[in-house]
Amino acid sequence: MNFRSKILTSATLPVWREQIRTRGERLVVTNGCFDILHLGHVTYLEAARNLGDALLVGLNSDASVRAIKGPHRPVNPEADRAAVLAALESVSAVCVFGEPTALRFLERVAPDIYAKGGDYTVDTINQEERRLVERLGGRVEIIGGVPGRSTTAILARILQE
Repeated sequence: MNFRSKILTSATLPVWREQIRTRGERLVVTNGCFDILHLGHVTYLEAARNLGDALLVGLNSDASVRAIKGPHRPVNPEADRAAVLAALESVSAVCVFGEPTALRFLERVAPDIYAKGGDYTVDTINQEERRLVERLGGRVEIIGGVPGRSTTAILARILQE
């Protein structure tokens, strides 16, 4: 398997999604920056994948990460972040999207399950995203995180040294 083949473009995404549907598989979708991959990320992605048959990661583009996290992020460029995620066994595919929210991305993929990390609750996630997923027939699942593991904490430790 060539992990690079798991990186989808906006043009290849619809065909990939239709193949999942045709096989009758449940698609789990998550999204985020995944800037410096750590134990919290890989534990979360494994748990998300175990909710269904395939896991698609929507990856925030460099521009959207800057809009969300500030001018010094991301640390790693989107092509690198996408490749590292695609190399993980638990990840079926990765697709970069440019908006600060996942609304348009979620509308295109219509997930069966939309997974969000344990730093959220069903009430604190983006409610437009929640309503969209539910309107499309999917459900939201919150997955607990690994305490003390975050990119922000890693960067803070690096800056202290």
